[in-house]
Amino acid sequence: MSSREILITGLMVALATAVLRFLPFLVIRRSWANKPYIRFLGRMIPYSMMGLLVVYCFRNVTPFEKPYGIPELIALIFIIVMHTWRRNVLISIGVGTALYMILVQFVFK
Repeated sequence: MSSREILITGLMVALATAVLRFLPFLVIRRSWANKPYIRFLGRMIPYSMMGLLVVYCFRNVTPFEKPYGIPELIALIFIIVMHTWRRNVLISIGVGTALYMILVQFVFK
């Protein structure tokens, strides 16, 4: 692909992502937003997404092969401690990810 085609493809992907992000706000009426079921989903979906991400992150951990899932476990414990201490999702996930990458790349080679 040429540079122009890559730029056009990137812009199309960005446009499609933006449209999909803003579409629910345009489609769902305000009267729907006050329904108890929608409020329930708004409260529960973040927790279910975190659970889904934890399962996704640990899907390839093999406890019977080296490094036995130790870097993942250390990073998970660190993320839990950071989030309990600072109550900031971006800090806890960002620092936890950096710690995990350091452990995998340098400590548990």
